[in-house]
Amino acid sequence: MSTHYETLQQADAYREAFAVEPPAALGERHLWPRKPGFFIVHAATAAALSQAPGATPEAEAAPDAAPDATDTAAPARVLVPAQWGLVPHWVKSASDAKLRAPKLVSAKSDTASTGTAFRDAWLNGQRCIVPMAAFYEDDLRSGKAVPTRVARVDGKPMGVAGLWARWQGADGEVIISYCLLTVNANNHALLHRYGQPGSEKSMPAILNEGAYDAWLTARPEKAKEFMRQYAAQWLLANPVEKKADKVPKGFLG
Repeated sequence: MSTHYETLQQADAYREAFAVEPPAALGERHLWPRKPGFFIVHAATAAALSQAPGATPEAEAAPDAAPDATDTAAPARVLVPAQWGLVPHWVKSASDAKLRAPKLVSAKSDTASTGTAFRDAWLNGQRCIVPMAAFYEDDLRSGKAVPTRVARVDGKPMGVAGLWARWQGADGEVIISYCLLTVNANNHALLHRYGQPGSEKSMPAILNEGAYDAWLTARPEKAKEFMRQYAAQWLLANPVEKKADKVPKGFLG
């Protein structure tokens, strides 16, 4: 999938779609690898970000079911600023982290629990929701790469399943980072059109709104149940027409 997505540029969208307070600064509209973005976790999990690298988040012990919307004891969600492009806790140096992060912006959901870079985050329950307005894919059917914006038909924000990590260097430098989780899209009515011909097609694991809390608190053995294709009829794909919105060469995935 593409290494480019569009962030939310309306403060109210964070409150209305995700029940979190918006950031003081909304940041850049178009997000690229190793740039500062945001992810969402429960408040209890956010406390784990101050723990030692590799520590198991407190939210691991939470129940599998989503809290009832009327339950006043339901855990509050928190927006966390972080770098897009995962930096595993075992990376030895900041320079190594800088090299790895652009290659770790997404993880295939079927191998995230076994892949070296993502395994610890998956097994430790370091799950998050990445808010976005749209993501971009290449349409190569004409023989020329045409950046294409994919968003919800209703225009509402998307909450994409992700993993987060905390890295701390020997000098005390800390990097909080995240990646998107993807699912196979070879048979998806819309997303199978994009990407390199003959290659495996993939799409972000877009969550249903009612599953947000359940995703954040599910135990590792239940987490893969959330890794499903988002229905094609709920998505709209449009070629990018404005020059300012086109994907720079070298950032197509």
